[in-house]
Amino acid sequence: MDTRCLSPSGERHARLIERLRQPACWPDGVGPDRVIETHISSVLLVGEHAYKIKKPLDLGFLDFSTLERRRHFCAEEIRLNGRLAPDVYLDVIPIGGSPDAPRPFDAGPAIEYAVRMRRFDSEGLLSEHLELVSPSRVDDLAERLAAFHAGIAVADGSAPFGGPEVVILPMRENFAQIRPLVAAPRVSPLLDRIARWTEAQAVRLQPLLRQRKADGFIRECHGDLHLGNIALDGAELLIFDGIEFNPALRWIDVISELAFLLMDLDEKGLDGYARRLLNRYLELSGDYAALPLLRFYQVYRAMVRAKVTAIRLAQADITSDEQGRLAAWFNSYLQLALRYTAPAHPGLIITHGLSGSGKSTQTLACVEQFPAVRLRSDLERRRLAGIAAVGSSGSALGGGIYTADLSTRTYQRLRKLAGVIIAAGLVAIVDATFLRRTDRQHFRRQAEELGIPFLMLDFRLPEALLRQRIEQRRQHGGDPSEATLVVLERQLATAEPLTADELKSVVAVESDHLPMDEILARLKWPDAS
Repeated sequence: MDTRCLSPSGERHARLIERLRQPACWPDGVGPDRVIETHISSVLLVGEHAYKIKKPLDLGFLDFSTLERRRHFCAEEIRLNGRLAPDVYLDVIPIGGSPDAPRPFDAGPAIEYAVRMRRFDSEGLLSEHLELVSPSRVDDLAERLAAFHAGIAVADGSAPFGGPEVVILPMRENFAQIRPLVAAPRVSPLLDRIARWTEAQAVRLQPLLRQRKADGFIRECHGDLHLGNIALDGAELLIFDGIEFNPALRWIDVISELAFLLMDLDEKGLDGYARRLLNRYLELSGDYAALPLLRFYQVYRAMVRAKVTAIRLAQADITSDEQGRLAAWFNSYLQLALRYTAPAHPGLIITHGLSGSGKSTQTLACVEQFPAVRLRSDLERRRLAGIAAVGSSGSALGGGIYTADLSTRTYQRLRKLAGVIIAAGLVAIVDATFLRRTDRQHFRRQAEELGIPFLMLDFRLPEALLRQRIEQRRQHGGDPSEATLVVLERQLATAEPLTADELKSVVAVESDHLPMDEILARLKWPDAS
């Protein structure tokens, strides 16, 4: 396994890249103004285009050792990345001549191949410019990813991808490939600890892994979704550089793909945005059943980045400055993986309040403060009814999707999903009016049976303000809630007040800011002061 690219073919590749730096090699006499080296490719930036040339490596998880294999994987790179970035991934070009006198686009026998891409501004790369990450872009990213996952190919049931033994294999390979590359004495015990946790989780999660495959969640994903492969291209988010070199690394569970991006946001200190992304994705996809797998895959993804960093650290063509940065990144990924293995602190929060009282707006802010997943009754009601998340359902008061039967089924669904969230070690936040005492009691008993903290956020706003907000929401549209002033009148007339016993679990919300310190303290959250 040639991780340093120092074999004769590796030296040939290095010589080729050095010659391609010369303008005279190129048809119009304009050479690259920059060359970017990764652990598996060299990328030459020439004018308005970028040319990616694969290194002649065999790393076990990828094999670019022959010219034919490199040509094949160049074509695969165009096919796969064309799904998310069709105007960036253009074609595969041959390089003729010889390593000492290469000729890009030459019609003669090819000595190498390159993926030609439209060049985009590196100033838009999210990994390098975290200030570009914003709430609206996080929401846009969640929507892009949910739509992508919904439309891509699903693995055939007879294919090996997604089975427990296939899932654990690259996880084990990560540890095996890191150990000979990083000799620091302090690293080995940490690797052992994370590896033991991974093996235990793989055994525990086997039934769910099999169920995910049977349910069609193993799909041909991007495979390498982190901030380094996302850029702001003009006004649009560009997702690029998906995995072409190993089918097993892209035919994966969609939650593994999402876990990679969430892990990367966490590593960059953007934990709140990670939680916002997770919640928005789940609202769109409804895939709450995947949550028990999340930390398992986040650990795996942190170790993938640790491995990639270790491989690059071991290559000969890095500067001392780059070596220092890579060493710091390696340690950061290792510590993050360890953090994901820590004991969880689940809890259950429900809301209580009339339409327009700010439950949805403020619980979203709550989600960004600690590991929680929010369930919205308006969305789950619509999902049960099989209608779009927004827009009028044409339902009259007490009819359509607002019948007593569907309301009962909606609260039952919310309770079931809350159980999934809690089982995944997260705090479940259930955003609903909870105006009926029996609905509140069901959730309170659920928390008691599970032995976890239970809170009720009681939203108390003046009636006049509720009327104003409902009317504004009606005029603007685009919200899952169809509450009208008529609905508000009905709620005011039928709401069952909180009992003295229920008030013991209440955190009052009387403004547009949640009393977060009180919420964290009542949840017995470890970081609460």
